[in-house]
Amino acid sequence: MAFLRSYSNASSGMGVAEDCKETFLELQRKKTHRYVIFKIEEKRKEVIVEKTGGAAESFDDFMASLPENDCRYAIYDFDFVTEENCQKSKIFFIAWSPSVSRIRAKMLYATTKDRFKREIDGFHYDIQATDPSELDIEVLRDRAH
Repeated sequence: MAFLRSYSNASSGMGVAEDCKETFLELQRKKTHRYVIFKIEEKRKEVIVEKTGGAAESFDDFMASLPENDCRYAIYDFDFVTEENCQKSKIFFIAWSPSVSRIRAKMLYATTKDRFKREIDGFHYDIQATDPSELDIEVLRDRAH
């Protein structure tokens, strides 16, 4: 019973910092950022903005910003050109959970994910990645087309 109680607290106990929504809207509407990386701040019991990438930053810059051994949420604004030669943009929500992460971190991010996604509404695609190969630029390109 104690396990169930702490599990339900974990799923409902994390808030979302107000600037998370504002920063997402800057990416979505104003194209101020190429990407936003979000981190769960356990002491504050909320998801916060850890880093933003400028509009000119590349996908490689984004990938380099994800920690190798810890979980994060990220939003990436993917620009591409269609076969009809139209410039398009799709926004990806990424749940980054490397297999080498601590089990507690994986659980915390997994239980907070749905609530966070409800707060950050307006992305086109959702990707769960445990390894850089699952988050290759080609994966985004395939999903966007």
